[in-house]
Amino acid sequence: MAKYKTLTFAAVHTGVAFTVVYAMTGSLMLGGLIAIIEPACNTVAYFLHELAWERYPIG
Repeated sequence: MAKYKTLTFAAVHTGVAFTVVYAMTGSLMLGGLIAIIEPACNTVAYFLHELAWERYPIG
């Protein structure tokens, strides 16, 4: 399950990152670069977070 949630999280996060940076700067290049780099780092962190929750459930 963590794999599928990570993929959808990555897709949404990439779109949000691009939209925010483009709206702030008006630059397609900067929006694209940040939309690749920042969500990639966050996606790895999210996947590890999900694995930890699966391994150590609360309740």
